This record gives sequence, C-alpha cells and structure tokens, in this order.
Amino acid sequence: MKKEYDFSKGRRGAVVTATPGKTRITIRLDDEVLAWFRDLVNKSGGGNYQTLINKALREYISQQKEPLETVIRRVLREELKRIA
Repeated sequence: MKKEYDFSKGRRGAVVTATPGKTRITIRLDDEVLAWFRDLVNKSGGGNYQTLINKALREYISQQKEPLETVIRRVLREELKRIA
C-alpha cells in the first residue's frame, strides 16, 4: 500500500450508473421475504432476485388497478379449475 493516494480527480457517486428508468434506493425487507426471493431464484437456475421483487410489485400494482368485477371473475375461474 502506498503511504499517500491522489484523490484530486476522484468523484463521488455510484460506481455503476443506473439504467434509465430505474432508481437506486435503499429498502429494508424482512429476512424471510428476501430469503424467499433468493431461494426462488436459486431453484429456477439463477437470475436476479431484485428483478423478481420488481416483477412481484408490478403485478401487485396491476391487480390493484383491476376492476372488482374482473377480479371476482378471475378468482371464480381459478377456483372452478381447481374443483374440476
């Protein structure tokens, strides 16, 4: 190790810039939630657990925008398939 380092050209910020349309945040998740997503990635042969979390959040948001009638019809279809 050197005794002194030259940081005169150093810059603050992320080492890797974020992809356009994405924002880097810090979020605290329960250990069990994070473990579940990581386990799911491992069982599927690899990938990125953050992508799965993003997908799950998008799905939740889209379901919230669904009209109640559509939700009821979807749930009834799913239940009828299970019974048959």
